[in-house]
Amino acid sequence: MANNLFISYDLYQPGQNYELVAKAIKELGSWAKVQKSFWYVRSNLSSSLACQRVWRSMDNNDSLIVVDATNNTATWQNISPEVAKFIQQAWLVQAA
Repeated sequence: MANNLFISYDLYQPGQNYELVAKAIKELGSWAKVQKSFWYVRSNLSSSLACQRVWRSMDNNDSLIVVDATNNTATWQNISPEVAKFIQQAWLVQAA
C-alpha cells in the first residue's frame, strides 16, 4: 500500500548538499516539491525507512522529519529533545 509522506529538513553548514537530498527524496516514489525543503512523496516505504534513506544523504548536524499521513506516524533525526517530546505528547493526545 502506498503511503502519503511529508518530508521536511534543514541543512546546516558545512556541506549543504540540497541536490543530494533531493535525489534521495525523489527515489522514494512519486513526489512534489512543495517548498524549498518541504516535499510530498507517495511511497511504499514507511516513515522510518524513508527517513533512514534520506538521512544517509545528510550531515549529522542537519535535521529531518518524515510524516506518514496515511498511517499517522512520524520519524525524525536530530530535532531538539524538547520538540521531540512535545510532538510525542501532542500526537498521542490527538490520536486518542
